[in-house]
Amino acid sequence: MLKVTPHEPITRFDLARTLLGRGRYWTTAHLVDGLLIDTGCAHSAPELARALEKQRLACIVNTHTHEDHIGANGLLQRQYPGLKILAHPLALPVLSDPRRTQPLHPYRRLFWGWPEPCQARPVADGESVQTEHYTFQVIYTPGHSPDHLCLYEASQGWLFSGDLFVGGKDRALRQGHEIWQMIASLKCIAALPITCLFPGSARIRENPTQELNDKIAYYERLGEQVLELNEKGWSVQHIARHLCGSPMWVEFVTLGHFSRQRLVRSYLRKNA
Repeated sequence: MLKVTPHEPITRFDLARTLLGRGRYWTTAHLVDGLLIDTGCAHSAPELARALEKQRLACIVNTHTHEDHIGANGLLQRQYPGLKILAHPLALPVLSDPRRTQPLHPYRRLFWGWPEPCQARPVADGESVQTEHYTFQVIYTPGHSPDHLCLYEASQGWLFSGDLFVGGKDRALRQGHEIWQMIASLKCIAALPITCLFPGSARIRENPTQELNDKIAYYERLGEQVLELNEKGWSVQHIARHLCGSPMWVEFVTLGHFSRQRLVRSYLRKNA
């Protein structure tokens, strides 16, 4: 399933697999001046490719290599021979061989599917990605994944945040996430003069600085509580239940890949 929303001069593509007549677990790609930022999941790749047939596409930048952000890379590179794909250096092994380097849990195969391989080039922290009318600065922002990056267009104040910021108050964390790195990365982008934030899913934020600072404050406050209870001898399970509430549906759907306990353990790695 695909929804197209203009936000001139940016086009937003919301993408999801259609199950029982509805799109499930949406992700977002953005097209601006021939640059496509992320490509959705494999299940929606043919729809995105059709939507782009009459568009100018010069380059793809992946914010990270989770399968719901790289799913149309291979198809688009075949559709546009020589299409340049840019990503964090740590992303390149996954992009070249997703099945071998990034095994998928059952829920990930169901909702997003296996991405095709593609050929990509690395971009450095601070490097500029130039389009005809805009200059996008690459900012390494690890935490959500080690290979996560954001794109910042200073003259417009645009920030493409991938999955570093999608809003909300997280009560569970996915395996591989590092909460203290996420906090540091959020502080990095919150210091920028951002007029519009384009997340990898969820709504666009106008003048998002307060929301970014609120998210940082929430994470830091929760971390202080986790560390305090750990010092008192509380177990991970008791801390998770006390601070994050009762079991969540996402823990059952993902068979524990997302969990409250993983969030607590990530905070505790600060003292490891």
